[in-house]
Amino acid sequence: MRVGQGFDVHRFRPAADGGPLVLMGCVVPHDRGLVGHSDADVMLHALMDALLGAAGLGDIGQHFPDTDPAYRGADSARLLETVMAAVGARGWAVVNADVCLIGERPKIGPHREAMRQRIAPILGLDPEDLNVKATTTEKLGFTGRGEGLAAQAVVLLKRR
Repeated sequence: MRVGQGFDVHRFRPAADGGPLVLMGCVVPHDRGLVGHSDADVMLHALMDALLGAAGLGDIGQHFPDTDPAYRGADSARLLETVMAAVGARGWAVVNADVCLIGERPKIGPHREAMRQRIAPILGLDPEDLNVKATTTEKLGFTGRGEGLAAQAVVLLKRR
């Protein structure tokens, strides 16, 4: 078995720029989206880094560089499918995953189940084996000031 952890950060777009906020492959109603080369899904980016790390496959920057125009605006759920194919090719399967959003808002409670239903099949998991949660930083730091969001993820892999 192997454990992997991932972390990612994205800043918010100015409110005037709009853009959807995508978290765990779901559009979450919010007044601002996140800035990124792809769809800036901070939670899935942390999850992909955790998966790649556990499988000894580097990080998402190696696989999907932000200098490559092919990934501009990319759907991170599609990128996750590519990561899972690489993890599977190495002989690994996901046992469980835990993903945590760090920020004051949005609140993800109303979207948690949709997120689990969207992403668990890509991971080859039952939804109950994918935990999705959030925490605040008690209004401290860049997330506390509402400048952006961060995410952490932990995964457990086993040999097939």
